[in-house]
Amino acid sequence: MMKDDPDRDAASPLAPFRHSVFRSVWTASLASNFGGLIQSVGAAWMMTSIATSSDMVALVQASTSLPIMLFSLASGAIADSFDRRRIMIAAQSFLLLVSAGLTLCAYLGLITPWLLLSFTFLIGCGTALNNPSWQASVGDMVPRAAMPAAVALNSMSFNATRSVGPAIGGAIVAAAGAAATFAVNAVSYIPLLIVLFRWQPKRPENPLPRESLGAAMAAGLRYVVMSPDIGRVLLRSFVFGLTASAILALLPLVARDLVRGGPLTYGIMLGAFGVGAVCGALASSRLRRVLSGEAMVRVAFIGFAFCAAVCSVSSSTWLSCIGLLAGGACWVIALSHFNVTVQMSTPRWVVGRALSIYQTSAFGGMALGSWIWGLTAELYGTDIALIGAAVAMLAGAALGLLVTLPPHPELNLDPLNRWTEPHLSLDLKPRSGPISISIEYVINEEDVPAFMTIMAERQRIRRRDGARNWTLMRDLGNPQLWIESYQTPTWLEYIRHNKRATQADATIGEQLRALHSGSEPPRVRRTIERPPARAVAIVTPKGPIDLH
Repeated sequence: MMKDDPDRDAASPLAPFRHSVFRSVWTASLASNFGGLIQSVGAAWMMTSIATSSDMVALVQASTSLPIMLFSLASGAIADSFDRRRIMIAAQSFLLLVSAGLTLCAYLGLITPWLLLSFTFLIGCGTALNNPSWQASVGDMVPRAAMPAAVALNSMSFNATRSVGPAIGGAIVAAAGAAATFAVNAVSYIPLLIVLFRWQPKRPENPLPRESLGAAMAAGLRYVVMSPDIGRVLLRSFVFGLTASAILALLPLVARDLVRGGPLTYGIMLGAFGVGAVCGALASSRLRRVLSGEAMVRVAFIGFAFCAAVCSVSSSTWLSCIGLLAGGACWVIALSHFNVTVQMSTPRWVVGRALSIYQTSAFGGMALGSWIWGLTAELYGTDIALIGAAVAMLAGAALGLLVTLPPHPELNLDPLNRWTEPHLSLDLKPRSGPISISIEYVINEEDVPAFMTIMAERQRIRRRDGARNWTLMRDLGNPQLWIESYQTPTWLEYIRHNKRATQADATIGEQLRALHSGSEPPRVRRTIERPPARAVAIVTPKGPIDLH
């Protein structure tokens, strides 16, 4: 058996395949993705046959993306709170049942445009439940150093099937009808379910009780809001999804109206997009070594603008395929970089929720973009819609001048594990609270500017990890004395707050201790709020008596 080598993992785009669990799940996912793309070809082409408007065709893409935007945050909270393997099994089983129902309705001739959209919406719901757990599980399958390559390979797993799956899907539609593609998709979930049932990952023990779904969602949102680097990724991914969705949403119309083809033509064009995506996935690791994240994303925006422009003016299938090759490569380069940046910027306790919020951003942009570009094509024509999308993509590249993506993250986000629960003289319960914490620092006057800069970062980290009402105070009688104060709603939340500290966060504490000039370490006070007793009225035969 080959030993894991983190440096080799980081250097090779194929190194994650040396890990047997990743290799098995990836292979089974390849079969599932293959079936999913065949099904998408059948659904898109069936809609062109039963609908009379262009926006209904574009809504097939939107109906799949919309549930991911709506339900991903809840799915991410579930992924961080429960066994991710079981969640994936539940999601894949649901997708199998929905696909079987779609197949049955199609064979019986019951499909209408809105019923087809309903089924694709349900498929999107299953995908929304599955994706955060699946993407967060990558860190359970490979070392951290191999994560960028693993994410790129997952993108390749989906997009590799574009190179042949859509063409085969088009052929199946032409030969046996769209219902046959739905049946193939239903069967394709079975290998992945078998692999998931056999996989038994080691789940780290958490001695703390599970958070409620609402609290977990709020914690995930708070973490992302208080993480500026992730915020920039979310904005750029939304703009990318909004603009780039024009290609996939309008591609059935490009195949039918601009190049005068049929379902096989549509499959070939999707295949060209898939070939480009495979090339982009294989090139991603090398690009990360020679280009900054911002440069990679700008190249992706510009490449997609080229793809849209070529498809808008071309009447040749093969010329359009050249543009789609570039589009497929840029699709994977951008989305895999967004995904990797979020994963590498997030500790494991909240990674599912952070990824779900990223998906909400990216797929929300795709859903909105699919509707906008479909409506534009309906009003002005497919070629004009693609030209408009190309211009919007160039604007998305220029947005990087104002909202620049962070450099490739190299933070150590493993748990710090230095904090131990203090001995208490009071018998507190986990729900006891509110808890107030104050920390006293002695800072020399010449160190105050540096202290204030560090405390600004301290405030962000405290609030990000669940602290409330954070304040910094200076003693009027002793100006060298500074007091950091914050609250948590319960003692349990105070424990959670301290357990969430990472190795990267330790730098802030070390810098503060270096500035502290007191003879003793910074003094920590932990108090619990208690309201004073209210006056109690006792009723006697002679009237009420107030006791204070």
